[in-house]
Amino acid sequence: MTSGSNRKDPAWQYAHLVEENNLNKFECNFCGKVSNGGVYRVKQHLAGGYRNVTACPKCPSHVREEIREFMSKKKTQKEEINMLPDFNDMDMEDEDEDDDVIEINVNQHRKLTSSSQGSSKSKSKSKTPKRKGPMDVYFTPNPESVVKNRKDQAKGKQTKIDANDPYKKEMRARALQRFARWMYDAGIPFNAVNYESFGPMIEAIGQYGPGMKPPTYHEVRVTQLKKEVKHTEDLMKYHKEDCAKYGRSIMADGWTDKRGRTLINFLVNCPRGTMFVESVDASSYSKDGQKLFELLDKFVEKVGKENVVQVITDSAAANVLAGRFLEAKYEHLYWTPCAAHCLDLMFEDIFKIPRLKKTFERGIAAHGYIYNRPTLLNMMRRFTNLKNLIKPAKTRFATAFLTLSRMHQQKNNLRKMVTSEDWTSSKWAKEPQVLRLVDTEKKPPMGYIYEAMDRAKECIASSFDHKEEKYNEIFEIIDKR
Repeated sequence: MTSGSNRKDPAWQYAHLVEENNLNKFECNFCGKVSNGGVYRVKQHLAGGYRNVTACPKCPSHVREEIREFMSKKKTQKEEINMLPDFNDMDMEDEDEDDDVIEINVNQHRKLTSSSQGSSKSKSKSKTPKRKGPMDVYFTPNPESVVKNRKDQAKGKQTKIDANDPYKKEMRARALQRFARWMYDAGIPFNAVNYESFGPMIEAIGQYGPGMKPPTYHEVRVTQLKKEVKHTEDLMKYHKEDCAKYGRSIMADGWTDKRGRTLINFLVNCPRGTMFVESVDASSYSKDGQKLFELLDKFVEKVGKENVVQVITDSAAANVLAGRFLEAKYEHLYWTPCAAHCLDLMFEDIFKIPRLKKTFERGIAAHGYIYNRPTLLNMMRRFTNLKNLIKPAKTRFATAFLTLSRMHQQKNNLRKMVTSEDWTSSKWAKEPQVLRLVDTEKKPPMGYIYEAMDRAKECIASSFDHKEEKYNEIFEIIDKR
């Protein structure tokens, strides 16, 4: 039995031993509950908020706060000596944490090893940190699986283990503050936390515990990058298996970089998804149909001509010619024009119709005039309830079309703006307007184009009360593409 001076834990003031020599069994002085697990279980009982321990219903608030403060200090001390954090959902956690149990073990150890008291004192006075051994490497749960299970539990509205643990909340808040500060310092986009790889990364760090050494510049730039390349190559094995089984589509996506080079990205698509293969600088022959055919033919041979179902490019004249050459050489292969590019060309031809061309030019010019003047743009947003006129889309002319649609929706508010006192007293009402057309070109893919075009044609016909003479010219453009 320990003396009163050895009972440093405040829990001894609010609970007593049921049996004099049994330090695992305590009875609460407030509610009379008997608990096993030592004085640490008594502290959990008094502090409350633990999943496997019933909180004392009669514990005074000042006692509860005293116990919580004591436990928080103990936990902080553990972290400072690089010990693993507490896991409150374990049934027999931290039972060697109590000062009394440690000091009893010290006295027993002195009796058994009197010949080596000096070394025993130094070792027994300080707890040996709990360390993870080699078996933890093999039995630690996979981070991806842990994150997936956590998401499944959240969907089922199951209670989180640490939802009511004030200490874990405080530790999480501290970790979030540090992580967010690092993001702000490094200029990392906020949507990085939405990546699927983010959750498993956090879980893996948590599984390591305190004292993890951060990765070095060389590790992330060389060592880990090589490993990730190898990991990606392993993932592609499944794509290649599906390609051999179901066939594949080759997609050639041409674009121009900031240096004016014409680059072609080659991608392979199969039911499992799309994978990037390589990028080619085609600046010297991007307008040469024969050269593009040779490039596409070489790539078909490279990925395996027997499994290629179709080759997809935009419908530029050189690509059309290259596609025809491919179909002539490979009877089983089809050349397919990019749906997004076809849609862009449709809009371009539609806006060439004289009565629509004038509307298009005026609308885009007015849009450019407003957006090139920040103060005027701010005025416009006041009248449109912060609505923007621009509506980005997948293609250049689709963006222009949707921008005109936005202007049509906001026409009443725009009229109010140009008849308001703000406008008439501004410099823009007095200066001649200098208008210019500004738009950009982007060509991401667009799916299910045929059904969408049918619905668009029905909408156009309905808008003109099915009077064919008003929309026949537009339908001819659409059908031609």
